[in-house]
Amino acid sequence: MLDPKGLFELTDPRPDLGRPVLLHALTGFIDAGAAGRLARQHLLESLNSTVIARFDIDQLFDYRSRRPLMHFAADHWESYDDPKLELHALRDDDDTPFLLLTGPEPDLQWERFIAAVTSIVRDLDVRLAVGIHAIPMSVPHTRPTGVTAHGTRPELIAGYEPWIANVQVPASITNLLEYRLGQQGQDAIGFAAHVPHYLAESEYPQAAELLLASVSRATGLLLPVEELREAGERVRAEVERQLTDNQQASAVVHALEEQYDAFMRGRGGNLLTEPTPLPTADELGAELERFLAEHHRRDLGE
Repeated sequence: MLDPKGLFELTDPRPDLGRPVLLHALTGFIDAGAAGRLARQHLLESLNSTVIARFDIDQLFDYRSRRPLMHFAADHWESYDDPKLELHALRDDDDTPFLLLTGPEPDLQWERFIAAVTSIVRDLDVRLAVGIHAIPMSVPHTRPTGVTAHGTRPELIAGYEPWIANVQVPASITNLLEYRLGQQGQDAIGFAAHVPHYLAESEYPQAAELLLASVSRATGLLLPVEELREAGERVRAEVERQLTDNQQASAVVHALEEQYDAFMRGRGGNLLTEPTPLPTADELGAELERFLAEHHRRDLGE
């Protein structure tokens, strides 16, 4: 194993965590509907948290490929959005401690970073590591949001049916961490929420809610989801309002509903990778696309 010394620093004294769950939600990989980001932000805003470890970002981050933002105000530089990789200690609604790893996916030293996280898992006696993100799928927003579960042991994800068969995808630090932990006998799982492909560029709170609910189901943690549920209901109502006046977009959603229902009846095919004669996301029409842009601007307060 690579030597992780010098890559991170744990606070001293360390908090009493028992045998905590480690939830990791890093940015940089596929995150349709910003579901992972919404889930991560919701936890940090809803629960008390303390940073207990910081990684040396200069060793891991490629500043020129992902330039951080700076704010210029009239005649001076006012702020710098410096990237941070941090480990937070939080407590759920039942006062059970757990860990949350946040920040950008490392550009460099993947194996050394994984060695560092693995050492944290062992030092803090982590009982289960859980990764979350979301992927675009050919599914309609009018059906229950789905999730793909995977883990280092089948028992860890009992009750979940697979959505896809064998497929090759670009590696991510989240998935590689799960794989490496499994090689070393540590329990690890991951959840990928399914976001309608025509809403993948907009915020989709329904997927964030499902991710946290899936984590709760797998770990026993009581994680807050009510605000995400309410936000999801508002998003769905607004999408429905836009579709009411767009027959072309409504027809495409109806076709996706038929495909989804047929898939669920037979659990055959592959909604992620198989070709389909259905219209593409672009065919949802200009009105729906305008809605997505306007909705995003409202979220930013513009």
